[in-house]
Amino acid sequence: MPVPCGSSCGRNAFMRRPKTGDTLCKECFFLAFETEIHNTIQQEQLFRPGEKVAIAASGGKDSTVLAHVMNLLNKRYNYGLDLVLLSIDEGITGYRDDSLKTVAQNRDDYGMPLRVLSYQELYGWTMDRIVAEIGRSNNCTFCGVFRRQALDRGARLMEVDCVATGHNADDIAETVIMNILRGDTARLRRCCDIKTGSKEADTIPRVKPLKYSYEKEIVMYAHFKKLIYFSTECVFAPNAYRGHARAFLKDLEKVRPSAIMDIIHAGEQLQIKGTVKKPVRGVCGRCGFVSSQQPCKACVLLEGLNRGLPKLGIGKKSKGERMVALQEQQLREKAHLVKNDF
Repeated sequence: MPVPCGSSCGRNAFMRRPKTGDTLCKECFFLAFETEIHNTIQQEQLFRPGEKVAIAASGGKDSTVLAHVMNLLNKRYNYGLDLVLLSIDEGITGYRDDSLKTVAQNRDDYGMPLRVLSYQELYGWTMDRIVAEIGRSNNCTFCGVFRRQALDRGARLMEVDCVATGHNADDIAETVIMNILRGDTARLRRCCDIKTGSKEADTIPRVKPLKYSYEKEIVMYAHFKKLIYFSTECVFAPNAYRGHARAFLKDLEKVRPSAIMDIIHAGEQLQIKGTVKKPVRGVCGRCGFVSSQQPCKACVLLEGLNRGLPKLGIGKKSKGERMVALQEQQLREKAHLVKNDF
């Protein structure tokens, strides 16, 4: 027997929402999903009329849905935003080169200007080369650090007022779990912020309009809206630490569907004692981009790659300093030997 739509629209339901358990028809689900994102934008005051907003586009489901919904809401509610697409090419053969074709499709579908920046262009390295240098361990550390800074670099080049990223509720809950397991108090509270950075601090703000949107619902929305997106997993991702947090979260969700929102709200309510030392976010003295250490992590990792010490930025700072000191000592000894040969 058909189940009527819970919104009393007169149509039959076709789904039960993973987030709320409501039975909805397709049209009511679309409206509920879009309205929740609109309410998040309004309540959190993510944008102001006339701003130029870069949507971080990877071609995946999250960024594709974000681009579609932002384009739709901008017109429906007259936000007055100038929307553009910003993509980062990490240089991963068989993955990013294919997903950028989807981003180009988004550009054509929504009429948004697109800017693509590559690791090769910014750092002189591709992820394929980096993995060949360091192996399959810790490669996500390099990619994550470089990608975050690459978005800042791209945003500055495009002269945007803020960057909208496709982080969804599952992503944020996973990050909370990861930071708890790592004991990372500095990032534990900050990872739940829906807006980070500010023009006053000379950093381009980042916002997460999909913060309260479940991944399952994003997939359903993209599927039934017939949006074109790239769904292949990164070839280097199976070894990522995040995968363990994701598997744990999915197990929790099976038992308690509200676990995702529970974890996010718990993270939002965390209070860190004043006696706990917290890093101060500033600007890197080398590259001029946001950082909580000197030099920034991106500069340290890049220096390690260029010096032939790819593990320089992995682990404790003292370990990296010892590696640099040892290399400099070896170079001095080598130079001394060469000098004595003549």
